[in-house]
Amino acid sequence: MALLHGDADLAPSKIDLLRTWVPGRSWAAGVEGGELHGIGAYRFDDPVGEVGIETHLLRTADGQVFQVPLTYRGAALESASAVLITTMEHSVLGRRWVYDACTDEVYVRALVTTMITGGRQADLQVESGGRQTTLEPKVQVRGSGAPRNAVPGIEGLSRRDEGSVTVLRVGDLEVVVLRNLNVEVDADAAYSLTGSWPGQDLPTLLATVRAPSN
Repeated sequence: MALLHGDADLAPSKIDLLRTWVPGRSWAAGVEGGELHGIGAYRFDDPVGEVGIETHLLRTADGQVFQVPLTYRGAALESASAVLITTMEHSVLGRRWVYDACTDEVYVRALVTTMITGGRQADLQVESGGRQTTLEPKVQVRGSGAPRNAVPGIEGLSRRDEGSVTVLRVGDLEVVVLRNLNVEVDADAAYSLTGSWPGQDLPTLLATVRAPSN
C-alpha cells in the first residue's frame, strides 16, 4: 500500500520537475517541456517502507506517451549522486531526494518482482484532514508471471539508454523499460509488465525482463 498525503505541498511540483528534466533525455529528443501533460501514475511498494516508487505517464500534444519512473528518498543515495534529478520540499515529509528510478535498485527489484510474480500496482491510501480514503489508480499495471515464481537476487545494477528504451543489467537478468510507449520494441521476453489508463483500455507494454543476450 502506498500512503499519499493529500494536503501536502510540493516544491517544485511533480509536473514542473518532469517538464524540466524529461526534455534533456535522449529518449525524449525534440520534446518541449511545456507540451508534457500528466496522464496518471502508478506506484510499487518498497517492502521496507522507506523509498517512494512512482512511475509517471506523460502525453505530448502530438500524442506521444512517455514513461518516467522516479524514486523519492528521505536522504541522499550516495552511490547515485551523479544522477540525482533534484531535491523536493514536501510539506509533510520534509526534503526528498528525487532520482531516475532506473538507477535505483529498490525500483528495479520491485519492477522485476511484479513482472515475475504476476503482481500489480500498489493500492493507494490518501491521508487528508486526519482521515484515510482509498484512491483508485488511473493507471493499472499487471505482471505476466505467477505468484509461485521465484525471484532471483537483484545485485550489481548497470544501465544504458538505447533509443526509446532504457536497458538495465542486473545479476543474470536484462530488464527493458520502455520510455516512448508509441515506439514498438521486441517483446520476446520471459516476463513483461503491461498497463492501461483512461483512453487506453488495451494493455500496453511497459517493461520486459529476459535472460541477457551475451
